[in-house]
Amino acid sequence: MSVDITLINKLLAAQNIMVLTGAGISKESGLSTFRDSDGYWSQYDPTKLASLDGFLADPLLVWKWYYERKQKAIAANPNAGHLSLVEMERLFKNFHLFTQNVDNLHRRAGSVNLYELHGNIFHSHCLNCGIKYNDDFVITDKVPICDICGGMIRPSVVWFGEQLPSDILKVAFEYANKCDVFFTIGTSSEVYPAAQLPFIAKDKGAFIIEINPNPTSFSPTADLSIRNPASEALTEIIHLYKQVRGI
Repeated sequence: MSVDITLINKLLAAQNIMVLTGAGISKESGLSTFRDSDGYWSQYDPTKLASLDGFLADPLLVWKWYYERKQKAIAANPNAGHLSLVEMERLFKNFHLFTQNVDNLHRRAGSVNLYELHGNIFHSHCLNCGIKYNDDFVITDKVPICDICGGMIRPSVVWFGEQLPSDILKVAFEYANKCDVFFTIGTSSEVYPAAQLPFIAKDKGAFIIEINPNPTSFSPTADLSIRNPASEALTEIIHLYKQVRGI
């Protein structure tokens, strides 16, 4: 690929950088996406595995599925795309990364200014009293039970029909309204309200870069669409940026 010099010039002038990532960036680490032809929702019923009603109907089934996903996330390693975003955070003073992923790979890579819009698969909380747990529950034939009230513990991820954390969403809209450059990386642009963020940034005059091997519904709106995996695209962008700056 060849990076558009316009993008580098925009980065050189930028005061605020915002990034939104989706499952595509973790696909390069070997983790399944959700909406690809071979993704999770082509194999499983999301209403049974990613909704409160599904959890209440069969909590052990849901926990076993999330436990399996946790093991896969533990076995996976952050890839060059994750690491490149850590490098970008080092290079830019005002850099904020928002992710729809729950796999913890951004945090393991070293990202600090990180906001997890959909929660984290390694966190859980009591469905009854809300107390938070970070225990590594081993799921066999029992659902984890709260030590305080005896209620069922659930994964701390956002399920279908649930609202995103209001505090994180507020910050996301705040930065979308004031960023100069916005990257949308490896996301299908189909899950709202996260999918709304690049549109807000665009309306406020930000330069929008979409990095995704496949076209999305947002592609016609993006200022620049790069049809390469995140690891390749971000590595080259950072290399050229540093070259131009002489660092």
